[in-house]
Parts: sequence; C-alpha cells; structure tokens
Amino acid sequence: MAKEIKLSQESLDNYKEELEYLKTTRADEVAEQLKEARSFGDLSENAEYDEAKNEQGKLYSRIAELEEIIKHAVVVTGDTYAADEVSPGCYFVVEDLEFGDREEYHFVGSQEADPMDGKISDESPFGKAVLGHKVGEIVEVDAPVGTVKYKIVDMKK
Repeated sequence: MAKEIKLSQESLDNYKEELEYLKTTRADEVAEQLKEARSFGDLSENAEYDEAKNEQGKLYSRIAELEEIIKHAVVVTGDTYAADEVSPGCYFVVEDLEFGDREEYHFVGSQEADPMDGKISDESPFGKAVLGHKVGEIVEVDAPVGTVKYKIVDMKK
C-alpha cells in the first residue's frame, strides 16, 4: 500500500491547480517549443531541440509527481483534537526551557513541512512531541544533542 501524503486542504487545492496548468498551458508551450526547434533542421546538432526535449522531460516528471501526491493525499484537519490542543493547521509558540528562546511554528501536513520556515508535521520528532498538547504544558523532544524540553506558551487555530 502506498504511503499517505498528509496535506492541508489549501495545499491540495494548490497542487491540483498547478497540475491543471501544467497539463494545459505549459504542455502547449513545450509542444510549441519542440515544433519550433524541429523546424531548425538537423536534430543531431540542434541545441534548441535538445533543450525543448529536456523541458518536456521535466514537465512530464512534475506532472507524474503531482498526480502521485494528489492520488495519495489525505487532508489533515484538527478535528480529532480539542480546540485548545496543538493540532494540524494551528500556529503555536514554544519556549526552549534551557535557553529561553521562543519560536513560532505552523503545524502542517508532511508534504508541506519546512522546519527552517517554521512549518512542522507529525512525522518529525518535534511534531510528534507537541501534537495534542495544550498551552502551559511541557513537552520533551529527543534530539541528537539529548532530550530538549519545551513549554507551549501560545496557540491559535
């Protein structure tokens, strides 16, 4: 069985929109590039043709990737959690209890996760640790440097 790909409804809609664009507008543009490159003559030494074929390959690869994502997408919602618990779709702030640093995070689906941009999912150790916890609670996260303790200081849905 293929792995589920967790996404927000907004991201799923964006992927569907991108797929539609690639299959229509962008596919027509690439086809036109190929047609024009063929008109230049000898294909064995035709850089424009090679470039157009490469572009076509990238296009088909991205279309296949998007179709796979959409096929296995599961929309994540916070419905299974109480309104005051960290759950998919919410924004929350944690404080590192050792250093006092505060960071804001957005709980997103696995395909959207980008820890450097403050987007985490339940597939990360940090995401698993905070999921379902409330403001004021302390969570422990196993990290390469050891166990790190965070306090959830704020949350909004």
